[in-house]
Amino acid sequence: MPNDKYHKANRSVYSLNAHIVLVTKYRKKILTLDMINRLEEIFAETCIKWKARVREFNAESDHCHILIDYPPDIALTKLIANLKTVSSRYLRQEFPQIKNAYHKPVLWTASYFVASCGGVTIEQLKKYIQNQSRPSSG
Repeated sequence: MPNDKYHKANRSVYSLNAHIVLVTKYRKKILTLDMINRLEEIFAETCIKWKARVREFNAESDHCHILIDYPPDIALTKLIANLKTVSSRYLRQEFPQIKNAYHKPVLWTASYFVASCGGVTIEQLKKYIQNQSRPSSG
């Protein structure tokens, strides 16, 4: 069963991936190419500290998409909160135009989007489970 797309932990074998979307406060189109490149670095470094990994990243001027691979002992909400906090702090320090745009210490909206994702669809999983060999009466 385990192969290179699964990770092993102390008592588990897992493959957990999440698609996260963060949106700038008031959907302001404030992110420049330099900011986006820096965000990619910040997210990668932050994920490493959480034993997670950025699998894919991209952004536009008012939002970003992050695909992460994370271990089961991580509370995803806490990881996302940390990604938002750390990236906001670093970007506001390194790019003063963010401070000028908001007049408050913010970058992201309070909310976010997250969806779990994997290599199979829900329908494929349902069929796999339904096709398990249940023991006959005995």
